Amino acid sequence: MEIYLTFSILTLALVAFIFEWFPVDLTAIMVAIILMLLGLVTPEEGIAGFGNTATITVMAMFILSAGVTRTGAIQVVRDLLLSWSGKNIYQQIAVMGIIVGPISAFINNTAVVAIFIPIIEDFAQKRGIASSKLLMPLSFASILGGTLTLIGTSTNILASSLSKKLGQGEFQLFQFTKLGIIIFFIGLLYIVIVAPRILRNHKTGKTGRLSEDYEIKEYVTEVVVSPRSSLIGQTLRQSEIQRKFDVDVLEMIHNGTHFPQPIADKKIRAGDILIVRGSKDTLLQIKAERGIEILPDVKFNQEQLEAELNTGEEKIGEVLILSNSRFIGATLKDLRFRQRRNATVLAIRRGQEVLRDRLGKVPLRFGDLLLVQGPKQSFLGLQTSRELLVLEQRDVENLRLDKAMVAVFICLAVILTAAFNLAPILVSALAGVVLMVLTGCLKPGEIYGAVRWDVIFLLAGLIPLGTAMQNSGATAYLAKPILFIGNNLSGYWILLFFYLITTILTSILSNNAAVLLMIPLGVQVAQSLDLNPFAIMMAVTFAASNSFMTPIAYQTNTMIYGPGGYRFIDFIRLGTPLSLIITLITPALIIGLYGL
Repeated sequence: MEIYLTFSILTLALVAFIFEWFPVDLTAIMVAIILMLLGLVTPEEGIAGFGNTATITVMAMFILSAGVTRTGAIQVVRDLLLSWSGKNIYQQIAVMGIIVGPISAFINNTAVVAIFIPIIEDFAQKRGIASSKLLMPLSFASILGGTLTLIGTSTNILASSLSKKLGQGEFQLFQFTKLGIIIFFIGLLYIVIVAPRILRNHKTGKTGRLSEDYEIKEYVTEVVVSPRSSLIGQTLRQSEIQRKFDVDVLEMIHNGTHFPQPIADKKIRAGDILIVRGSKDTLLQIKAERGIEILPDVKFNQEQLEAELNTGEEKIGEVLILSNSRFIGATLKDLRFRQRRNATVLAIRRGQEVLRDRLGKVPLRFGDLLLVQGPKQSFLGLQTSRELLVLEQRDVENLRLDKAMVAVFICLAVILTAAFNLAPILVSALAGVVLMVLTGCLKPGEIYGAVRWDVIFLLAGLIPLGTAMQNSGATAYLAKPILFIGNNLSGYWILLFFYLITTILTSILSNNAAVLLMIPLGVQVAQSLDLNPFAIMMAVTFAASNSFMTPIAYQTNTMIYGPGGYRFIDFIRLGTPLSLIITLITPALIIGLYGL
């Protein structure tokens, strides 16, 4: 009976993940609660995920990564990229991969990609090439680099914790580095040769003029307040035109004097000129109801529009929504973005799709790119947000450059302590977190914002599911058909089978969920067939981490989807052959390096 209950919950969880009924972390916690209510795990087992070594270690690694990024330690590689890359696109991708890969082996790769996106965009603009040629290789290189060490991804750390729980011992820091290095250079070679030929010059980042990239010329115009307008004598806030209509007032001009944001409390007078964002239909509606005149002879060309949106104290820029943002699922209206951020969203980019109408009602997603216009001071506030990434290189004054070497030293100490078995990685990582705060690399309040809580709750919620599958016998039940097939297959094909199944699960669930389900199953099969459990765990771990085929397969792919102006098919065209190559060679390399 317990087996069928466990399978029912597992099936329900899979469906909820696939159809995205709820955020994945909320789904995971709901699964844990249901398991406790049905008695499939004890309350202690149900909350054990929050105290699991993998969960705490991942949390600590997020904070250590934040310490390195806040001090600007990675910024120094920008000079290496500029000096070594040359003018050849193949050389540029190779140099970028060699720089990004090793960094991603020790620092969370989403943090690495977040830092490098504005660096790559600036680099591409200076070199006169499309950023789409470089951003997907950036993401793929960071994914490959994450498999070089135990701490490269949360998936590796979770796999190590599961291995210990199943009696196979924890992974050492560099235990699969040999395999990781080979896979990394094979993957990088493929990217260097194929990416320039497959990736097209998408419009984003090519012109250097954001207004042209987002094609907003027809959506920004000037209107004049007629003498008979009902707006006269009211402030912009009192008029409620921005609340009742799909329009944003970017600037007010009175007698030749320009008034930029904030202008909500400025009184509107006859003859005032308003620079507004809105569709033609919306402006015609306001004209009929409120008495404005659209200036038909005022049609900005791109240079005029760019100048109008980038005045002395005003600027226009791109802002990326990060994976830990509370913006996800909310609308700009819900968030009161204009009022709270003192800036206006002119358009939203999702891959190659650009949204310009009814922006206040569009539910935002992770990876959305917002075209924002507002005072330069507002952009400084956006730069300090941990939920958003402004796609421009951070001002040096916002970084603690004097602490950069301290942060690097702390990370090296954590790595060496774990590498020489002087202390478990959990202990050395937590000690590193404390040192980051004590030395001023991070402020105490910043450590909470540094943690990807969605990942933490996902891990904490799914770990009890693995416990329930073990306790109920569901894992052993699933192993029976695999054992029947495995008796007639060689070790290579068994590893290939686990690699493929994990790849599929990673694509529809998440890499951590795939590891949690497949590693206990793999160990069960290995023990029954007298194979090396470590070999199957290695195949599962690498399959879960190497996700290239879609923009939603891995966090870093989603991050570069909008900035690169990619289409879904671009990931399939470049990522599928890479996934196939790694799928075919990884089992053979595992057998050769670690035995079966």
